[in-house]
Amino acid sequence: MSNKPFLFKKFSVNQDRCAMKIGTDGVLLGAWTSISQNPFSVLDIGAGTGVISLMLAQRCYAELIDAIEIDANAYEQCTENFENSPWNDRLFCYHASVKEFAQEIDDEYDLIVSNPPFYSEDYKSSNSQRDLARFNDALPFEHLVMCVAKLLSEDGLFSVVIPHKEEVNFITLASNVNLYPNRILRVKGSPTSEVKRSLIEFSFNKSDVSIDELIIETERHQYTKEYINLTKDFYLKM
Repeated sequence: MSNKPFLFKKFSVNQDRCAMKIGTDGVLLGAWTSISQNPFSVLDIGAGTGVISLMLAQRCYAELIDAIEIDANAYEQCTENFENSPWNDRLFCYHASVKEFAQEIDDEYDLIVSNPPFYSEDYKSSNSQRDLARFNDALPFEHLVMCVAKLLSEDGLFSVVIPHKEEVNFITLASNVNLYPNRILRVKGSPTSEVKRSLIEFSFNKSDVSIDELIIETERHQYTKEYINLTKDFYLKM
C-alpha cells in the first residue's frame, strides 16, 4: 500500500521513501491551522512527505511556502511531491536541521507549522530512518520552540501537533520564549477513548485560550460530522 501515491482531492503524495507515512496528525494540522491572517510566508518544520505544506498551499494564497526536512530520502521525496503539485511555484524544501536553518535564515515567517517527531521513550527500533522521524532526540521540543521564536514574525502564528501528555510541558517550554497558546484542539479517536493528541496554536500575544475537543469516529469508519467538515476538502472519500 505505502508504495502507491496517497491521493487527495487536489494533489497526490508519494511516500515510499519516507519513514513517517501520511497519518491523521499531519492532515488534522494542515486542515486546522488558521489562515485567517492571510499569511504571505509559511514554514513547515520537519516536513516529511510535505503533506502539510501542500494542504496549506491548497487552502491559502501564501506566496512563499518553505519546508525543512533533515532526512535525505524524505527531503528528496518532499521536493518531488512539491514539483508534481499544482502549486510548485510557491513550494520549496530545504535539506537541513531546524537549528541550521534558524542560524542561517534572517527571514521571518507569518505562519509556522510542525508535526514534530515525538517518541521520547528509550525504545529504539532497528530502523534508524524511522527512529529519526519518530524520536524527539532528532528534534527536542526545546530546540523547536527556540527556533520558532527566532523565525516567527511579530504577529505570526505557530501551530503544532503533539501527544496530549506533552501539552503542559510544551506550553511551558514555549512560554519561556514568549510564545503563548491561543487555541487548543484535543483529539480523541472515539467518544470513550482518552485524548491522544493536542493541536496548539501559539503567538507572541497572550490571550484567552480557546479549547475545543474533536472526536474522530463514533465507531470504526463512522466519522463524526466535525471530523468530516475539517477534512472533506482533502480526503477523497469524505
